[in-house]
Amino acid sequence: MIRFLIYFGLIWLAGCGRTSPTALPTTHMKIGGQDFSIEIATSPHDQEVGLMHRDFLGANQGMIFPFPDQKEREFWNHDVHFSLDVVFLDAGGSIVSIKRLEAWSERRVYSDAAAQYAIELGQGTAQRLHLEVGQHLAIPPDAQHADAAAR
Repeated sequence: MIRFLIYFGLIWLAGCGRTSPTALPTTHMKIGGQDFSIEIATSPHDQEVGLMHRDFLGANQGMIFPFPDQKEREFWNHDVHFSLDVVFLDAGGSIVSIKRLEAWSERRVYSDAAAQYAIELGQGTAQRLHLEVGQHLAIPPDAQHADAAAR
């Protein structure tokens, strides 16, 4: 019994490390003809933390940031262990800009136009999927901000 408790205690402690992802809601989204599992960061805290403290992002994984309004957005890659593509979208789901963030970078990138959503994907994903400014992506209903969904 004691071995059992020690074994599961160690497994539990290993799961509490800095590299464990936060338990955010997820949705499925079609991006560039491929299916992605996308975490939804809706609260200000979850949006601030984003993908920090993680060691890995799968090829068909990402995170969407639905904001309550449409304006110029600013992102950085502080304490993110891998490089990212950030796809900025307007309230209707049209891509307004695509930016690259290097791992661990404090350099900020800005959307080229007002954006209501940002999607973080692994570096090179936007190019691999031939994403371009003006292209439309369907935002899943569960990832839409309530203010945007009311329009």
